[in-house]
Amino acid sequence: MTIKVLVADDQDLVRAGFCMIIDARDDLEVVGEAGDGDQAVREAARLRPDVVLMDVRMPGTDGIAATRRITAAADPPKVVILTTFDLDEPLYAALRAGASGFLLKDVRPPELADAVRVVSRGEALLAPTVTRRLLDRFVAVQPAEPVRPARLARLTDREVEVLTLVARAASNAEIAGYLSLAEATVKTHVSSVLRKLGARDRVHAVVMAYDLGIVRPRPSL
Repeated sequence: MTIKVLVADDQDLVRAGFCMIIDARDDLEVVGEAGDGDQAVREAARLRPDVVLMDVRMPGTDGIAATRRITAAADPPKVVILTTFDLDEPLYAALRAGASGFLLKDVRPPELADAVRVVSRGEALLAPTVTRRLLDRFVAVQPAEPVRPARLARLTDREVEVLTLVARAASNAEIAGYLSLAEATVKTHVSSVLRKLGARDRVHAVVMAYDLGIVRPRPSL
């Protein structure tokens, strides 16, 4: 099945480069482009892409505001934030707005294509080290409304353990090793955690774990 992609970036050359990379893959297709956040919101509603590659900084409506509007719609696409810097404060706000992760703009073509495939399946996009750096540094930058304690009460003790390890950027294989479980069992637990918390995907579950206080950010260096 072809994965439909919308590319939003205010720089024509950058946008064209990403489009070329995506269209060069048999299983990926660029269905639209946008030069600013407002256009990205309109095109996402009109074209119904599976994934939106969203520049974080654009004139007018920026990538964060556009992401918030896109993910608020029914059955929204996955949004991947594109940025020049890996330690940019708006990135955590973008995750809160509903983005499923982020990529640096110097990402290699095969990695960009693989990222689109991964996020389209609702899996974790961020590399473990990047996840830790992002959440540890910026989890407290944007205050958020606390998640209702009732949500945590829905989880079993084992599911809390799994969520804690997910929030610490452990892969399913690593979680299986830590808890002496089969990897298939871990996948079942992760799916149950996402369902019970109402999380869009694994990255959203990480954000919720920090909001719930299950894990705490380490101080910035």
